[in-house]
Amino acid sequence: MDTKNAMPLTRRRFLALAAALAAAACTKTTRHAAIPRGGTVLALGDSLTYGYGASPEAAYPARLAALTGWEVVNGGVSGDTAAQALARLPDLMKRQPKLVLLGIGGNDFLRRIPEAETRRHIGETIVAVQGAGVPLVLIAEPKPSLGALVGSLSDHPLYEELAEQYRVPLFAKGWSRILGDNGLKSDAIHANAEGYALFAQRLAAFLQEQGFWRG
Repeated sequence: MDTKNAMPLTRRRFLALAAALAAAACTKTTRHAAIPRGGTVLALGDSLTYGYGASPEAAYPARLAALTGWEVVNGGVSGDTAAQALARLPDLMKRQPKLVLLGIGGNDFLRRIPEAETRRHIGETIVAVQGAGVPLVLIAEPKPSLGALVGSLSDHPLYEELAEQYRVPLFAKGWSRILGDNGLKSDAIHANAEGYALFAQRLAAFLQEQGFWRG
């Protein structure tokens, strides 16, 4: 083996790998414009956004508002599907939010709506928000499974796929971790006040990492 030729090749590979890792790090640490106190944020979703199982003041949008100083609009409606949330979006966007937090799809899974329809409606919601020049964070919801009976939940895989497709930040495992803990639930599929508070804290930390909140 000719070591004189091998060393430059190894060095080139090292430099290429270093460049790739640097590019990946830049992608992961891309920071968004911070939203000032008093800025409007839209939380669009279903009963988990609405705060079913707790008082309105305990819902995660209210908790997030208290943490960040933002005006967080609770756009959650119990029982809403992805199609229904999409239909409500135009009126809610009149509030001129600086950020949209989208957590929808759980009712689609429970009603066994074809995944292709859910994917399309969530995708159309993302496109509409992006078309308005507003950043969006996608919030994953759990995949229905027997694991819920033993406190083991995982996100539905479509959220990761959609986040990658539309290049939006994904807040993963937020609800799966809360709803996998019986002490944080008001019933089988909803959080209690403590659960919503912890979800808001973890979401706020994620938004700080993304640059939306200065902390």
